[in-house]
Amino acid sequence: MAQQYEQEHSENPRHPLPRSFRILQGTLRTIPPALLEALIGGTARLACRLDRRRTRIARVNLDLAFGESKTPEERQAIILASYRNLIRVGLETILLQGITRDKLLKMVEFENGEILEEALRSGRPVIFVTAHYGNWELGTLAIAARYTPISVVGRPLDWDWANRILVATREQFGVRMIPKRKAMKEMIGVMKSKGALGLVVDQNTKSSQGILVDFFGKKARHTPSAALLARKFDAVVIPVYDRPLGNGRYRVTFHPPLTMEKSDDLDRDILHHVQKQADITERVIREHPEHWLWLHQRWKNQYEELYRSGSRES
Repeated sequence: MAQQYEQEHSENPRHPLPRSFRILQGTLRTIPPALLEALIGGTARLACRLDRRRTRIARVNLDLAFGESKTPEERQAIILASYRNLIRVGLETILLQGITRDKLLKMVEFENGEILEEALRSGRPVIFVTAHYGNWELGTLAIAARYTPISVVGRPLDWDWANRILVATREQFGVRMIPKRKAMKEMIGVMKSKGALGLVVDQNTKSSQGILVDFFGKKARHTPSAALLARKFDAVVIPVYDRPLGNGRYRVTFHPPLTMEKSDDLDRDILHHVQKQADITERVIREHPEHWLWLHQRWKNQYEELYRSGSRES
């Protein structure tokens, strides 16, 4: 058993991981799937009860997004599912470290792969826009393993031990990390080299860093980075999301590229493109709201007082 494990999993010399991580990973691999699901569910219920701050954030988000169209019971079920999904992403990220390419790709089915293949054949740079939906970490890794290396913009995790695991996992099959702070120079470098760039575009931004768009019928700040780069470098912008199918499998769906209008009004063109990004993200979330991360303050820039009070003002 130990020999087989060593043959199937290799250490990344750039990011050596502590022995305690390998012990944790090995322990998780011995837990039967049904028991692991039970543990995830129990931990999610406990977190939902004890993590009052994020539960309150999720309630505000659901109120802003759906108003009275969902019952309190439906909202509570979505919040619990969001915790379950976040815990599963964390555990699966641990289990993905050192996984073989064949095993990874057996966990994933791709939908509309011809969209990406055509974009890659065009010789133009590619920008993936996605959200904290499903297992976004696994989806990115699978795309890199199957199609093309990707440079991903993200903020390092506060916990160094967890960040080392995340970076080591991402870099297995050609996912390169670009620190979010002052990332534009490296993003431009990816565009100039006709590479692929991955951006998660569903989080709140500061007023100085984002533009206002409609999201679930409410104003929200949204990063314009993908739109600005696409216009300047003629990049193909492809929305991509991965959805859980059950039994540890996922479907990664590529959506049609978002066209960039080019008129004499640059600001309008950028706004229209960013709105398209928000629209496709909203549509995907509405189809399966239980798979989105409702635990962050998506509308904080415009509705900060609601997150403080925990309820929506009339």
